[in-house]
Amino acid sequence: MTLTKRIAVTLPAGPNIEDTVKRIQWAEENGIPDGWFSDSGAPDTLTQVAAIAHHTNNLRIGVAVTPVYTRSPSVLAASANVISQLLPGRFIMGLGSSSQTIMGQWNGIPLDKPLTRVKETAQLVKTMLSGEKTNFEGDTLYSRGYRQAPCENPPPVYIGALRPKMIEMAAEVGDGVIFNLWPKGALPKMLEALKKGAANAGKDWQEIEVVNRAMVLCTDDKEYGRKLFRAAFGPYYATPVYNKFLSWAGYEDAANTIAEGWAEKDRAKTSGALSDELIDEIGIIGTEEEIQARIQQDADGGVHTHIIAPLAATKEDLERTFNAFTAKNFQFK
Repeated sequence: MTLTKRIAVTLPAGPNIEDTVKRIQWAEENGIPDGWFSDSGAPDTLTQVAAIAHHTNNLRIGVAVTPVYTRSPSVLAASANVISQLLPGRFIMGLGSSSQTIMGQWNGIPLDKPLTRVKETAQLVKTMLSGEKTNFEGDTLYSRGYRQAPCENPPPVYIGALRPKMIEMAAEVGDGVIFNLWPKGALPKMLEALKKGAANAGKDWQEIEVVNRAMVLCTDDKEYGRKLFRAAFGPYYATPVYNKFLSWAGYEDAANTIAEGWAEKDRAKTSGALSDELIDEIGIIGTEEEIQARIQQDADGGVHTHIIAPLAATKEDLERTFNAFTAKNFQFK
């Protein structure tokens, strides 16, 4: 089976749900097949997905990703049950560990045993969605005797992953894998881990959908775009999860400098560690033709669904970036 290459708009469009509805409707009107929510805080994502469902006709809606620490498996499965009724065959439940900042600092929840916790949550959620009574005792989770009405259209469960062990597990346990913020040279290594995980589970790796949130800016001024990227993602790569990933991807010096700058509360040192060359490896910044070519390159490299997340400082930036990927302006080769 050959998986379809897809463009997605990033969601939500802001704190007001009417703005998200407008973006969803714009996407459908312009031939974009997917909308993928992030899930890090307010407004609550799973509530939003349920709330916007009746405003869509054919858009596939995914979540990249809901943290497994802030909701129990039964709550996740119960939410997915409702949403699958509202969006039959058009909803994807994305699960992941999130980061130390979101879990530890925002929620006061230790990010303990993330690989195991994500794996066991995914296993339990899939069991619960099937309507099977639980009888599960894992290293991080326990559930016995819980049963919900089986979903007529159980949503697939995708797993957010960065480094090999989590990617392998995502391929083994999940129905798809979600990537984020990788230097393009790391993609072959990430896909090798996916292939290994698929083989361990007896799956065809080519049937596992790879979703990626791409940080994109359509602009004639690349330096302007790089400055936006540095400001937004210098602190992001200071979190242990992404700092270790950047080092594993081959940028150990940059990762170390970012960590040092963050510890010293030196924002200039933190963001300055992201060189122009490194930003161009991770971000997708340039003219319409340049950003379209990079998305096509990522598709050729193995990414199926490309979430266009504009690095936008202005409404004009956002509109120009999204417009580069309407059905009229872009088609995969």
